[in-house]
Amino acid sequence: MKQRRSDLLRHAQKINCDVLVTFEPENLFYMTGFWGEAIGMLEKNGRTTIIAPELEVGRAKEESEDCGVVTAERGTGLISSLVKKIKNNRVCTDCQNYSVMMSLKKSVPKITSSTEPFYNSRIIKDEKEVKTLKKASKIIDEMFDVCSKKIKVGQKESELQSILMTYAMENQMFDTGYKSTLNPLIIAGGPNGALPHAQVTNRKFKKGDLIVTDLTLRYKGYVSDATRTFALGQISNQAKEAYEIVQESQRLGLKAVKPNADCRDVDSACRKYIEEKKYGKYFIHSTGHGIGLEVHELPTVSYRSQTKLQKNMAITVEPGIYIENKFGIRIEDSLIVSDRPAIMHKFTKDLVAV
Repeated sequence: MKQRRSDLLRHAQKINCDVLVTFEPENLFYMTGFWGEAIGMLEKNGRTTIIAPELEVGRAKEESEDCGVVTAERGTGLISSLVKKIKNNRVCTDCQNYSVMMSLKKSVPKITSSTEPFYNSRIIKDEKEVKTLKKASKIIDEMFDVCSKKIKVGQKESELQSILMTYAMENQMFDTGYKSTLNPLIIAGGPNGALPHAQVTNRKFKKGDLIVTDLTLRYKGYVSDATRTFALGQISNQAKEAYEIVQESQRLGLKAVKPNADCRDVDSACRKYIEEKKYGKYFIHSTGHGIGLEVHELPTVSYRSQTKLQKNMAITVEPGIYIENKFGIRIEDSLIVSDRPAIMHKFTKDLVAV
């Protein structure tokens, strides 16, 4: 925790700030070890304070590391307590609420809104974070094994999701709360698989389906993300061809991951191969993204990215092919960037027919 706070302050100083204030639970957790409803404050001397409503104080004291905990009334009480502590400082905050920022600026003229110190610190994972991500990935692999044993003709997508989420929760894995979906997982059979972010439905699996199974779950705060595509019985020759193309594309992308490589070159390694095989127009999203305390965080692995990979970044590599009204295929691993990339998922990427 001491090193994290040092990194946060170093990045804050780059934008001329002495004090960091966080309202976001991910950043609060990163700064303090406590995930809850509260405001976190980190001063340039390293002193860290949590300002929390009374109902959160007990847990904040128990779960945080080397933090002072201040009790305040919810809402304006929290803001008033914060202002008393920061009003004469140069402050950076991740606050995204316009009315709260306007209120703060009246009393704290040297306050600025920026997520840079937080994301620039979080982009490199420490030893504890890597260990947590590896454990999360191991559980996801176990869930793919469950898929290989439980998927069957006539089963609903929603039924498979229930089986998988029961296993996940029994192993301390939970929904990420990702705002752009109504479901914890992506389970997409047959033509539904052609939608990269398909919602889980009551469609029943049929013989010849490809079933995209994207498991994105949180373990002790950290998100691992992996996808396997299963075949239910015999599939078409086109589907077999497309699967082999995605598999080789992903292999090439993983091979391109190394310290100092450009993120866009990883995307290019995947995309160029799919384009060479005449499926380029069916690869409709970026190759990957950073993972950590959020499902999608820095760095972005796309053709637009200007970021170079660094050791201990955590990213995904997930090319796909999506044929409207027919099928979708995605193969995805989470990995830690190193001289020999640490791919955190061991479940086979050969086509598994169930």
